[in-house]
Amino acid sequence: MKIEHVAIWVKDLEIMKEFYETYFNGKANSKYHNQAKGFESYFLAFESGARLEIMRKSGINQAAASEMIGWAHIAISLGSKEAVNEMTERLINDGYRHNNGPRLTGDGYYESVMEDPEGNLIELTV
Repeated sequence: MKIEHVAIWVKDLEIMKEFYETYFNGKANSKYHNQAKGFESYFLAFESGARLEIMRKSGINQAAASEMIGWAHIAISLGSKEAVNEMTERLINDGYRHNNGPRLTGDGYYESVMEDPEGNLIELTV
Protein backbone atom coordinates (compact mmCIF):
# COMPACT_ATOMS: atom_id res chain seq x y z
CA MET A 1 0.00 0.00 0.00
CA LYS A 2 1.07 3.57 -0.66
CA ILE A 3 -0.67 6.85 0.07
CA GLU A 4 -1.48 8.28 -3.36
CA HIS A 5 -1.92 11.90 -2.26
CA VAL A 6 -3.15 14.15 0.52
CA ALA A 7 -5.42 17.14 0.00
CA ILE A 8 -5.95 20.44 1.75
CA TRP A 9 -8.58 23.16 1.41
CA VAL A 10 -7.02 26.59 0.83
CA LYS A 11 -8.16 30.19 0.58
CA ASP A 12 -5.72 31.33 -2.11
CA LEU A 13 -4.91 28.61 -4.60
CA GLU A 14 -2.24 30.55 -6.49
CA ILE A 15 -0.28 31.68 -3.40
CA MET A 16 -0.27 28.16 -1.99
CA LYS A 17 0.79 26.66 -5.34
CA GLU A 18 3.66 29.15 -5.59
CA PHE A 19 4.78 28.40 -2.00
CA TYR A 20 5.03 24.62 -2.50
CA GLU A 21 6.68 25.08 -5.90
CA THR A 22 9.21 27.61 -4.63
CA TYR A 23 10.30 25.98 -1.38
CA PHE A 24 9.73 22.25 -2.00
CA ASN A 25 10.14 21.96 -5.80
CA GLY A 26 6.55 20.84 -6.34
CA LYS A 27 5.47 20.58 -9.95
CA ALA A 28 1.85 21.60 -10.50
CA ASN A 29 -0.46 20.25 -13.15
CA SER A 30 -2.87 22.49 -15.04
CA LYS A 31 -5.58 23.93 -12.84
CA TYR A 32 -8.78 21.87 -12.72
CA HIS A 33 -11.90 24.03 -12.58
CA ASN A 34 -15.46 22.75 -12.18
CA GLN A 35 -17.60 25.87 -12.58
CA ALA A 36 -20.85 24.09 -11.73
CA LYS A 37 -19.50 23.13 -8.29
CA GLY A 38 -17.37 26.25 -7.75
CA PHE A 39 -14.34 23.97 -7.31
CA GLU A 40 -10.71 24.47 -8.37
CA SER A 41 -7.59 22.45 -7.64
CA TYR A 42 -3.98 21.73 -8.46
CA PHE A 43 -2.00 18.57 -7.88
CA LEU A 44 1.61 19.22 -6.90
CA ALA A 45 4.01 16.34 -7.54
CA PHE A 46 7.29 16.08 -5.62
CA GLU A 47 10.56 14.33 -6.50
CA SER A 48 9.80 11.44 -4.12
CA GLY A 49 6.54 10.67 -5.94
CA ALA A 50 4.36 12.12 -3.18
CA ARG A 51 1.54 14.41 -4.30
CA LEU A 52 -0.36 17.22 -2.59
CA GLU A 53 -3.74 18.39 -3.84
CA ILE A 54 -4.59 21.98 -3.00
CA MET A 55 -8.29 22.75 -3.39
CA ARG A 56 -10.64 25.71 -3.22
CA LYS A 57 -14.43 25.66 -3.32
CA SER A 58 -17.05 28.36 -2.98
CA GLY A 59 -18.55 28.33 0.51
CA ILE A 60 -15.55 26.73 2.21
CA ASN A 61 -13.89 29.63 3.98
CA GLN A 62 -13.63 28.83 7.68
CA ALA A 63 -10.18 27.99 9.02
CA ALA A 64 -9.71 25.03 11.35
CA ALA A 65 -8.67 25.57 14.94
CA SER A 66 -4.93 25.22 15.57
CA GLU A 67 -5.46 22.06 17.62
CA MET A 68 -8.38 19.82 16.81
CA ILE A 69 -9.17 16.23 15.91
CA GLY A 70 -8.00 15.50 12.37
CA TRP A 71 -4.78 15.96 10.41
CA ALA A 72 -2.19 17.90 12.43
CA HIS A 73 0.66 18.62 10.01
CA ILE A 74 2.54 17.50 6.94
CA ALA A 75 6.12 16.29 7.43
CA ILE A 76 8.63 16.89 4.67
CA SER A 77 11.96 15.08 4.78
CA LEU A 78 14.81 17.26 3.55
CA GLY A 79 17.55 14.63 3.92
CA SER A 80 19.91 16.18 6.48
CA LYS A 81 20.11 18.35 9.59
CA GLU A 82 21.88 20.99 7.51
CA ALA A 83 19.01 21.06 5.02
CA VAL A 84 16.48 21.42 7.87
CA ASN A 85 18.52 24.30 9.32
CA GLU A 86 18.87 25.99 5.92
CA MET A 87 15.18 25.67 5.00
CA THR A 88 14.13 26.91 8.43
CA GLU A 89 16.36 29.97 8.07
CA ARG A 90 15.18 30.59 4.50
CA LEU A 91 11.50 30.45 5.45
CA ILE A 92 12.04 32.70 8.50
CA ASN A 93 13.98 35.21 6.40
CA ASP A 94 11.18 35.20 3.82
CA GLY A 95 8.66 36.05 6.55
CA TYR A 96 7.00 32.72 7.31
CA ARG A 97 5.97 31.90 10.86
CA HIS A 98 8.36 29.68 12.84
CA ASN A 99 6.75 27.55 15.56
CA ASN A 100 9.77 25.70 16.99
CA GLY A 101 13.07 24.05 16.30
CA PRO A 102 15.28 23.02 14.78
CA ARG A 103 15.59 20.53 17.60
CA LEU A 104 16.02 16.88 18.40
CA THR A 105 12.69 15.56 19.70
CA GLY A 106 12.21 13.01 22.46
CA ASP A 107 11.39 10.33 19.88
CA GLY A 108 14.61 10.97 17.95
CA TYR A 109 13.47 13.22 15.10
CA TYR A 110 15.45 16.29 14.12
CA GLU A 111 12.80 18.76 13.10
CA SER A 112 11.66 22.32 12.75
CA VAL A 113 8.01 23.37 12.55
CA MET A 114 6.99 26.19 10.21
CA GLU A 115 3.69 27.47 8.80
CA ASP A 116 2.75 27.78 5.16
CA PRO A 117 1.10 31.02 3.96
CA GLU A 118 -2.27 29.96 5.37
CA GLY A 119 -1.00 28.74 8.74
CA ASN A 120 -0.88 24.99 8.04
CA LEU A 121 1.91 23.29 9.95
CA ILE A 122 4.89 21.88 8.07
CA GLU A 123 7.32 19.69 9.98
CA LEU A 124 10.72 19.88 8.33
CA THR A 125 12.62 16.68 9.10
CA VAL A 126 15.79 14.86 8.17
